[in-house]
Amino acid sequence: MSDENEHDEELMSVDELQQHGINVNDILKLKQAGICTVQGVQATTRKNLLKLKGLSEDVCAKMLPPTFATAAEISIKRENVCYISTGSKAVDAMLGGGIQTQSLTEVYGEFRTGKTQLCHTLCVTTQLPLDMGGASGKVAYIDTEGTFRPDRIKAIAERFGVDAHTVAENVVCGRAWSSEMQCDMLTELAQRFVDDRSYKLLIVDSVMALFRSDFSGRGELSERQQKLNQFLSRLAKVAEEFASINIAVLMTNQVQADPGAAAMFAAASSAKPIGGHVLAHASATRMQLRKGRGDERICKLVDSPDCPEGEATYALHTGGWEDV
Repeated sequence: MSDENEHDEELMSVDELQQHGINVNDILKLKQAGICTVQGVQATTRKNLLKLKGLSEDVCAKMLPPTFATAAEISIKRENVCYISTGSKAVDAMLGGGIQTQSLTEVYGEFRTGKTQLCHTLCVTTQLPLDMGGASGKVAYIDTEGTFRPDRIKAIAERFGVDAHTVAENVVCGRAWSSEMQCDMLTELAQRFVDDRSYKLLIVDSVMALFRSDFSGRGELSERQQKLNQFLSRLAKVAEEFASINIAVLMTNQVQADPGAAAMFAAASSAKPIGGHVLAHASATRMQLRKGRGDERICKLVDSPDCPEGEATYALHTGGWEDV
């Protein structure tokens, strides 16, 4: 792994708040809520801070002073952004280099389009040097469907000529069995990222599976969307909160049939991502995967703040995502 980059000192633990008059007990309450950095405090609303038992309005006001930055200062922070290769040069080119750090990316598509395959490929490419399309860092993986396979990582590592054992040692994976456990794992990872600043990628595969099973009835839809919104908000904040250590966040999503689209437009895809508008607005970049002819797969860039819409083809092989 690479040495901590020159921006690491910007990531401040909430323990630093003691120097600004916040007592130890209040700081402990923040940590128990998964808020482990000063940046995390700044990304939390006063309303949500007040929900933490024992925090007064005066303390919250002291924690959340108004902050502004010039465009030049923001530009300097953005200079640290890097791009993690998907394994396909064509897809990387469409994305401007690959999966972007300091940002949340959603990948959705039907089965056998390579969503989990992409996750396994990124587990390896993230650990490559910068000049090889990597980020020289570790990977954290939240597996909600039981599809994480260390053997796949070994095969992909062999393709890129890196030691499979070392690669496996630098990937931590948690198996979530419920949406509540999924949320708890994200909270736990926030503290891990503070303690070990060599993590460069967080994967959630997949984001909606457990929310669908835990909240199945129409009467529970409102509660599901509320819980989902809270999780997605925290997930997006991880990318921003830990921007100084350059973490990329990627989540996969399932699709469902959309007969209306197929009926209106013959060429339209009859599948749409699940999760509704709550999920649609959560990510900065959205990628749709679909099957092409034979072994060909197509990746469409649906939304991005940096790149125009486009399509690129890729194939699924033993070594992960590759060019056709």
